[in-house]
Amino acid sequence: MDNIFRLLILIPVFVLGCSPNLVDENKVTQQIDSLDMNIFSKKGDKIYSITSSSSSYDNNELKFKFKNPTINIFKGEVTKYIITSDESTLFENNKLLKLKGNVKLKTLREDEYFLYADNFIWNIKENQYYLDGNIKFENKNIILNSGSAKLDESNIIEFFNPVKYIIKDDNNKNKFEIKSENAYYDLETESISFKGKDKRVRSIIYF
Repeated sequence: MDNIFRLLILIPVFVLGCSPNLVDENKVTQQIDSLDMNIFSKKGDKIYSITSSSSSYDNNELKFKFKNPTINIFKGEVTKYIITSDESTLFENNKLLKLKGNVKLKTLREDEYFLYADNFIWNIKENQYYLDGNIKFENKNIILNSGSAKLDESNIIEFFNPVKYIIKDDNNKNKFEIKSENAYYDLETESISFKGKDKRVRSIIYF
């Protein structure tokens, strides 16, 4: 069954077409076989969409749970990021989205990049992304690995110590591998900088 959800941030409207299933006397959940959700701002701009083959909505806790979701994050009319994972939860009045298991973020740019993690949190209100566990960033120039990272509207990904990075050669093969403290990758300038504990920039590499 296809269900279309159209929600307004802060004033959510849920369109559910299935009968609720009573889990216990204090908790009611709505099971949804196939879901297509679009979430808009108060101005009517699409913020993101979620599709899932199997999901549920908890009427008491006011949260969605999705299995194998695909999330499209928009900037204007253009898709900025596509994110997939094993499962995810949308809660806090649609202000927090948590993804878990085989998280993969990619862009649709010509010079696309990929960001992988075990866990991912998107603070929708603040437009901040937090990643944790087996972080891997990869594009045509570089591979970066760390235990955690964050991304915000500045389009700079901060990778937290310890960081290991591999610079590729022209044949897309590993050229050399280096370990460092915190690293900062600028998605706009395609440059990476490194800072020590004293917060001073140690080096900058442009590609």
